[in-house]
Amino acid sequence: MRTNNSKVKNVIISVYFILILTAITTATFSSFFKDITGSPFLTVGIIISFFLFLLVILYWIARYFEYDSDGLNIVITNRGLLLADYFNYREHQIEFEKENLISFKINNYILYKTLVVNFKNSRGSKRREVFNITLVSKKKRKYIKQSLSKMIKYNRKLKLEINE
Repeated sequence: MRTNNSKVKNVIISVYFILILTAITTATFSSFFKDITGSPFLTVGIIISFFLFLLVILYWIARYFEYDSDGLNIVITNRGLLLADYFNYREHQIEFEKENLISFKINNYILYKTLVVNFKNSRGSKRREVFNITLVSKKKRKYIKQSLSKMIKYNRKLKLEINE
């Protein structure tokens, strides 16, 4: 099964654009807000700080996610949405055999969702990797969960057959 959240990219770029325009417009018309602090410079500073905070949160949450379980291996990729076509500045990718999958968990925090995957690496030691799946739709998260659960069930069955 292959899935990704590539359709979200245009929405995120639009949100960045709207946030920047709103920050510039608000800073331009800061004279309307001078009653809040008494100083227009302090007002502009507070407004720009607030919008920078929102941009940082959006940057932290906005990640491209790709899941591929076709073939013998599982490939999971996370990378940044902006400038990802030109730079691999935030890429996080793992590839391992399906038989090496031990467990997984989807954590659902209020504004942030993660996929935690536990697997055996080529040397036989356990590894734990965390991926940002915040912008993956609920339907796609369900498909990923079903796919990984199916593999774990198969791996347990295979392990029982080997032990007998």
